[in-house]
Amino acid sequence: MPQTPFTRTPTSHDRRQDLLLAAVMLVGGVISAGLSTVAGLYGDEQAPMWSALVVVVVVSAPLAVRRRWPAPVAIVIALTMFLSVTLRVPEVYVLNITMFVALYTVGAWMHDRRTAKIVRVGIIIGMFAWLIVVMYRDAIAEAGQADMAAGLFSPYVAFMMIQLLLNVLYFGGAYYFGERSWQAAAQRHALEERTRELEAERELTAAQAVALDRVRIARELHDVVAHHVSVMGVQAGAARLVVEQDPAQAKRMLTGIEEASREAIRDFRQLLETLRAPGDGEEGPSTFGLTDIERLAQSSRDAGLPTEYAVIGEPVAVPSTVGVNLYRIAQEALTNARRHAGAGAKADVRVRYGTDAVELEVVNTGRPIAGLRPGLGQLGMRERALASGGSIELLPRPQGGFRVRASVPLAPARKEAVR
Repeated sequence: MPQTPFTRTPTSHDRRQDLLLAAVMLVGGVISAGLSTVAGLYGDEQAPMWSALVVVVVVSAPLAVRRRWPAPVAIVIALTMFLSVTLRVPEVYVLNITMFVALYTVGAWMHDRRTAKIVRVGIIIGMFAWLIVVMYRDAIAEAGQADMAAGLFSPYVAFMMIQLLLNVLYFGGAYYFGERSWQAAAQRHALEERTRELEAERELTAAQAVALDRVRIARELHDVVAHHVSVMGVQAGAARLVVEQDPAQAKRMLTGIEEASREAIRDFRQLLETLRAPGDGEEGPSTFGLTDIERLAQSSRDAGLPTEYAVIGEPVAVPSTVGVNLYRIAQEALTNARRHAGAGAKADVRVRYGTDAVELEVVNTGRPIAGLRPGLGQLGMRERALASGGSIELLPRPQGGFRVRASVPLAPARKEAVR
């Protein structure tokens, strides 16, 4: 997800706060102007009080829009401050406060960071240059007085040094706190962006987990229903054909149908328990494994499809998930053989244990297959093989019938029991 560029936009609450600040500065400035005039801040050179009121209005009013136009507000207040002190206007306290707020706002709210730096540095350099000029002018004017004779350690020089230090702290603080405010807001923005990305990823992961669960449920239901219903259907049809000629055989077939129905109920119960139990998305506990494939072969024989079963190699431990998946692949392959191979078909099931892989092969004879018709059964077999980290071949045989061959690599030093 591309990250949006960071900008700070004042809210309606911020605008109301700016209006309140402007009003407070205006009232405070009027009081300060009156008191400064009465106190004679600049002595005989002091400008009239009306000029102080004008200055108060000029520096207070722009604060109402300081977050929307920070640079123009700072420039207007800086120029007003320069003229006010130069002309000896009797008001400096609110003037200093508004100048600090304006410089801070440029650093904290201006989107163009290069321009924000230029504006602040320009104002600060201009103020210090002007301060040095004023100090030099006053030093020349006071050169004849006694307190200047002490040179570097005179009271006047000490006072000027204090003024320089205060201005360094004043302008440096405005610059620093404005920059920190912008950086903090940028960090909050980045955190919010990351939170939104994580939320979107969480929703996507949840959707994928639901989709995977739906696929797993569909695959399990298909395997259980297709196998058991196929067995019951084949045996019921055969029993119907021989019920009059060979009642005993028909009875055995009905017994097979009864057993198949019990197995179906058991499989459905196990599937429901797996779905209800919390887990990490894997297949979950199962009673099926590689050793149960022999029982599948026997069920296939009972259903009328002659099926041979063989184990090649020395059995080794495999994960339970691999055992379940290979069992289901064998189950689906035998179900397809019973449904599609036709009369007279046979099946051969082999489980091969190699040094680095276990292989399941189910081959059946029967009618030739012109081409594969992809269905849920084949899709489920492929998914199970891939889920086990293996591969699978689904190929029609040239002489008729079908071959299913699944191979799953074995991890070294497996300690689980053979399933």
